[in-house]
Amino acid sequence: MSHEKNCTCFFCSTRQRIGFVSTRIAGTDGVSLEAFKWAKVLEKRDFKCFYFAGELDTAPEVSFQSKKAHFSHPEIRKIFRACFDKRTRKRSITNKIQEIKEELKDDLYQFINKFNISLLIPQNALTIPLNIPLGLALTEVIAETGMPAIAHHHDFFWERTHFLTNAVWDYLNMAFPPHIPTIHHVVINSSADNQLGLRTGISSSIMPNVMDFDNPPPPIDEYAEDVRQAFGVKDDEYFILQPTRVIKRKGIEHAIELVSRLGLKAKLIISHASGDEGYDYENRIREYSKLLNVDTIFVSKRIDEKRGLTKKGEKIYTLEDVYPHADLVTYPSNLEGFGNAFLEAIYFCKPIVVNTYSIYSIDIKPKGFKVIELDGYVTQKAVEETKKVLKNSLTCENMTSHNYNVARRFYSYSVLEQNLIGILNVIAPCTDHIMTDNNTCQIKHAR
Repeated sequence: MSHEKNCTCFFCSTRQRIGFVSTRIAGTDGVSLEAFKWAKVLEKRDFKCFYFAGELDTAPEVSFQSKKAHFSHPEIRKIFRACFDKRTRKRSITNKIQEIKEELKDDLYQFINKFNISLLIPQNALTIPLNIPLGLALTEVIAETGMPAIAHHHDFFWERTHFLTNAVWDYLNMAFPPHIPTIHHVVINSSADNQLGLRTGISSSIMPNVMDFDNPPPPIDEYAEDVRQAFGVKDDEYFILQPTRVIKRKGIEHAIELVSRLGLKAKLIISHASGDEGYDYENRIREYSKLLNVDTIFVSKRIDEKRGLTKKGEKIYTLEDVYPHADLVTYPSNLEGFGNAFLEAIYFCKPIVVNTYSIYSIDIKPKGFKVIELDGYVTQKAVEETKKVLKNSLTCENMTSHNYNVARRFYSYSVLEQNLIGILNVIAPCTDHIMTDNNTCQIKHAR
C-alpha cells in the first residue's frame, strides 16, 4: 500500500533535505571523506544534501559558509588556546564564546531556512572541541527546534590527552556530545561506543568507515602513469607507501626500520605533511632515515585532493593516482579512530603492514584480514613475511584478493546504506511509515 498523499513523513520527497555540519568539509581529512561518502549514499536514495562549514569545496548552490565555524579561524584559535592546558578561564573568554555561539546560531538558522533542512548530520562538530562555540550553537539549535539529527562521531576529546587539562568542563559536558532525545549518535568503533555509554549514558550505533568495494578502482590512466618516475622510484626499486600525515602517533619510525631491515632496493614514500602539529617529529623521521640509510621521500607538495600543477609546473597527483603504483603499504600507527588508510590499501589491492593498534585488534582483525602485523616493534618474522609478499606475486595476489572480498562484505557502501536507512527509519517523525528497498514510503501495518 502506498503512502497517503498528505503524509509528512521524513521519507516523503518534500522533506528529504539533509544538512551536513562541520568545521571543515573539504580536502582529504578523514571527517570530510566520510561525510562525502555518507552524502553519496544518501543522494543515491534521492535525498538532497547541503553543507555548512567554515571551509567548503562543495558546489555553491548547496553550500553555506560560516567562517567562524572553522577551527582555524583566529578568534576560534584564541578561544582554544585560552581553554586548554588551563584550569580556569577568564570571564572575557566566556563572553567571547557566548558571542560567537550566537553568531553561529544565527548562521545555522539561516542555513536551515535557506535550504529547508529537515535533518542535521553534525560531522565531528559535537565530538572533538576544536570549535567550542560551534558545538554549543549546534546543541542549542537542535534543542530549540527539536530537529532530528545524526551526530557522526570520529574522535572524542577523552581520546586525546591534550584535551583533558582544560577550563571548559561545563561546555564539554553540555555539547561534546550533547544528550538530547532527537539526536541519534553514531560512532566508528566499538571502543567509542563503550566509552560513550560509560561516560555519558548515551547509547549509539557503530558505523565503521567504508569504501566503494562494490566498484573496484579504475586502471591507471595516462595522467598518472608516471607517478613512480615523478617521485624518483627507479624500475628496480620497491615503492613502499606510507599514506599518512607525519605525526607521532603514526609510528613512521617502524616503517623506516622495516625498510632498512629488508635489505632490498626500495624507497619509502610519505604522502602527507606534518600539518598543524609542528615539525619536531618530521625532523626526527628525517634523522632516523639517514641513520638507517633509508631513502625516505616526502611528497606532500605533489599530492592533493585534485590534480593540477605546483608553482614549479610539476604535476600534482591525487592519492588515488598514487596507490596503484605502490608495492607495499606501511601503516604502523599506534592509535587510530578507525583506519582509513587500511581500507584504502585493501581497496587498491595492496599488501599492508599494520601495527596492532587497539581498534584494529578489536574491530578489524576479527573480520579475517590477512596482513603483516607488528606488535609495537619490528620483528624478524615481519621482515621475512614482507620479503615473501614482495618477491612472490602469487602470495601477494592471494592476500590482496582475500582482503578485498572480506572488506566488501563488511566495509562497503551497501553496508553503510543499510545502516543509514535503518537509522532514518528509527528517527523518522511518522511512526506509521517505513523506508523500503525501492526508496518508497510504505505503511507498515494494514489498517
